Amino acid sequence: MATSKITLAKGLNGGLRKAMEADPKVLVMGEDVGKLGGVFRITDGLQKDFGEDRVIDSPLAESGIIGTAVGLAMRGYRPVCEIQFDGFVYPAYDQIVSQVAKIHFRSQGKVKMPLVIRIPFGGGIGAVEHHSESPEAQFAHTPGLKVVACSNPVDGYWMIQQAIACDDPVIFLEPKRQYHADKAELDETATPDPLFSSRVVRQGSDLTLLAYGPMVKTCLQSAEAAAGDGQSVEVIDLRTLSPLDMGPVLESVRKTGRAVIAHEAHVNLGMGAEVAARITEECFYSLEAPVLRVGGFDTPYPPSRIEEEWLPDLDRVLDAVDRSLAY
Repeated sequence: MATSKITLAKGLNGGLRKAMEADPKVLVMGEDVGKLGGVFRITDGLQKDFGEDRVIDSPLAESGIIGTAVGLAMRGYRPVCEIQFDGFVYPAYDQIVSQVAKIHFRSQGKVKMPLVIRIPFGGGIGAVEHHSESPEAQFAHTPGLKVVACSNPVDGYWMIQQAIACDDPVIFLEPKRQYHADKAELDETATPDPLFSSRVVRQGSDLTLLAYGPMVKTCLQSAEAAAGDGQSVEVIDLRTLSPLDMGPVLESVRKTGRAVIAHEAHVNLGMGAEVAARITEECFYSLEAPVLRVGGFDTPYPPSRIEEEWLPDLDRVLDAVDRSLAY
C-alpha cells in the first residue's frame, strides 16, 4: 500500500501534482507560486516539473489573477488560483461574486466555471495586518460558490483533487497555521470521503462540538480535556461550508441534545449563526440547551503580539461546553 507521513503542506502539494498529472488542462497561477513555490511552499517544485505555461507567476494583482482565470475556465481549462493571504482576496472580491459565482447561472448552464481559488485563512502565525483573517462567511453567503475548508493533511490531499475535478467554482480554504504543524498517515489507495460532506472525528454522547479548518484541532484537544472531567464530547469536522452537510450534525445533536460551534471568524453573522439556526429548526425538541457559539471578537484582527488573546482557544471552548452542560 502506498502510505506515507505527510504535513498539510505536503498533502496539498501532492494533491495538486496528482491533478496536474491527470489533466493537462489544470493550471496553477498566483503570486510567487512558480520559482519560489509559494510563500508557504505549497506549490514547491511544480513549475520545475510542469513548466512555466502551467505554473504561472502572476503580477501582484488579485483582480487580474481571478479575471484571467475566468477566461481560462470559460475556454475549458481548470485553473487553480492562489490568493497569497486571506486579507488579499478583497481586490478580487468583485470578480468572484459578480463573475465567478454567476456565469453558470447567467448562461443558463451553458458555461461552466471549473475554477478553484485557494485561500490560506485564519491566524496563529504572528503575521501583520491582512494576513490572518477569516472571510469564509462572505463567500458562503454568495449563491453559486462552493466553499470548503480542510483541517488535516489527508483531507488536504484528497479535497484539493476533488475541488479541481468539480465543474463549479470552489473557494478552497486552508488553515495556514496547520501547514507544517502536524503529520498524518496518507494511504493513497483509500477511498476519500465525498468533497461536500461533514464527518464525525470523535465520538461522544453528552455534547456535539462543531468546527472546521484550524479550530478542528483545538476542539479535539478540548474534547480530550473534557473527557478528563467525565464529559463525553462528540466532535464534527464540517469540512464543507457551502453547501453545509447537516446530516451528521443533526444526527449527533439529536443524540447529545447539546451543540457548540467554534470558528476563528467573528461570532457576529459568522458560520456559527447559520449552523445554530439550522440545528434549532431541525432539532428543537431534542435540545437540552441553547446552541452556543465560540469565535473571534467583533474587532479587526489584532496585532500579532496579542492575537492569542483574540483567537478562541481551548479554555474558551471548554467554557462554552461547561455552560451548555450546566443547563
